[in-house]
Amino acid sequence: MNNLSRRGALMLPLGLAAFTSACVQPPAGTLMPADPSGRADPEMRALLETFARLNPRPIETLSAVEARRQPSMADAVRARALELANTNPMRVIGSQEDMTLNTVPNPLIARLYRPVVNYAGPVPLIVYFHGGGWVIANIDTYDESARALCVESGAMVLSINYRQGPEVRFPGAHDDANVAYAWAVRNAASINADPNEIAIAGESAGGNLAINAAIYAREAGLPAPKAVAAIYPVGGVDLNTPSYQQFANAKPLNKPMIQWFVQNYTRGPQDLQDPRLDLIGKADLSRLPPVILVNAEIDPLADDGARLEQKFRSSGTPVIRRAYAGVTHEFFGADPVLTKAKEAQSFVGAEMRRAFDAPPMPAAPPRGRRPVRRPAPAM
Repeated sequence: MNNLSRRGALMLPLGLAAFTSACVQPPAGTLMPADPSGRADPEMRALLETFARLNPRPIETLSAVEARRQPSMADAVRARALELANTNPMRVIGSQEDMTLNTVPNPLIARLYRPVVNYAGPVPLIVYFHGGGWVIANIDTYDESARALCVESGAMVLSINYRQGPEVRFPGAHDDANVAYAWAVRNAASINADPNEIAIAGESAGGNLAINAAIYAREAGLPAPKAVAAIYPVGGVDLNTPSYQQFANAKPLNKPMIQWFVQNYTRGPQDLQDPRLDLIGKADLSRLPPVILVNAEIDPLADDGARLEQKFRSSGTPVIRRAYAGVTHEFFGADPVLTKAKEAQSFVGAEMRRAFDAPPMPAAPPRGRRPVRRPAPAM
């Protein structure tokens, strides 16, 4: 796929007519520093330097198939762990199992992580959606994040391999997230999970999916999740916020990459007006369960988190947000080499445990004013 396709015109509604000039690019033949921001703390900078040594090509210059083959931050974490003589960096869990969910109309591949903790009865469950701009990455790439959530929350984690663009464009991934949550609610007993103790979590693009799945549950009249954890989520369609401008060339996520993700996932300008993509501008965020937000300082999406927090509060939805200085997008799953990743994982895990201990939130009645846009799956 040519990334300079006619779909570039679709960015105009985002105010990106001057996109190229707004992103300061280095002269031809020069290399970008591992930390273009100059703000990374020592641990984060060392990880970015390891990532640079893996020689990833800029994905915005590649096809989706080529981009999926590039080294990821997960690869950099493993390499950095070896540099630190950590030969067994993975979190210890009870067990894991790959499975296929009998979701309709498309079966979904998933991975179930079970905690070491022994429960007398059914176990709480977190449905988790990985990142990757709805285009790249998979449950393997985000394995460490899912493991960490399992360890820190004491819950099972069901990590979903949803469909991606450009092969399946918007709202494919969003529909998959909805049916995955519905499957968890209706089939919890089959995996020894407690149907009354289900939460949702997601990272980056998956953070957007997590919030949308909670909205879907509200609109479809499904039992509400106990909590929603959104880790540096995509919250809106404004690519000219202060954080987008300040960290336009950040690593590992920058502004040109986000434009590329949007080009590969959306069908046209109308999608950018959809409340599922523009949560900040157009979504109804009222009557939702408690929301846990995590942000990194060195991230174009940092202001999305702050603006989402403000909108959740104004909508009456309980929300708590932590922003971590000196780290970048994708830091959350880097606990083998980043102290702040461990801190963020502990924070989310503690909030999840608190949510599981809280009284159940009643299901919201389906709205009668307009049809539900996300069709309820038949299981």
